[in-house]
Amino acid sequence: MIEIKNISKSFNGRQVLHDISGTFEKGKTSLVIGASGTGKSVLLKCMLDLIKPEEGQVLYDGRRFLLQEEKDKKDIRREMGVLFQGGALFDSKTVEENVRFPLDMLTDMPENEKRDRVEFCLHRVGLDGTGKRMPSEISGGMKKRVGIARAIVMNPKYLFCDEPNSGLDPLTAIKIDELIKEITDEYQITTVVITHDMNSVLSIGEYIMFLYQGKKIWEGDSQSIMKTHIKELDEFVFSNHALRQLRDGH
Repeated sequence: MIEIKNISKSFNGRQVLHDISGTFEKGKTSLVIGASGTGKSVLLKCMLDLIKPEEGQVLYDGRRFLLQEEKDKKDIRREMGVLFQGGALFDSKTVEENVRFPLDMLTDMPENEKRDRVEFCLHRVGLDGTGKRMPSEISGGMKKRVGIARAIVMNPKYLFCDEPNSGLDPLTAIKIDELIKEITDEYQITTVVITHDMNSVLSIGEYIMFLYQGKKIWEGDSQSIMKTHIKELDEFVFSNHALRQLRDGH
């Protein structure tokens, strides 16, 4: 479980996050949603300790991450997997080298165990036989799958996905959502997805936090989000014409 408590952050006097609190539970796909510029990525960076909030705490299973000594922070970071926006693969490394990179950097695992783990993770995301390819030789959807394989190669307790569907066609995006949900369920990971994709919200949103101008103004699930009467949230949700028709019963 991950808890964020009263997170606030400003840049050059401009408040970007205002007193954000929430709980992301083990085994659930939790989504942080909102339009561009609402503070979603800043919140993620605060949770990863890439940005220091002025106020607030981030707790990983009760451990106050931001207050830990650097050695203890490294131990918690080893329990994290991150799928960066765009995949963020190393162009000069093969698919299998990309996936094994965290194992090389963070473990003393024997070579044969690394090979087995990489092979298993590539199999789990449906990429058997692609290990020797370069990122330039695979599609955008496959790159996201490689990114997921790399994110889970350390068998993480916590998985973070930053806009996992950006740049993907709708069908591929659905498959990536399904894969994230399957992995979360199968390994009982605490998963946090940053997105503005309403298809993701409706298909995998077991817990949803909506940010508007740096404030949390709603939280709930994929069923209740369709029935709110919060103006800012309705505008975000029903900006999609098809969803408006669904709501209005057409």
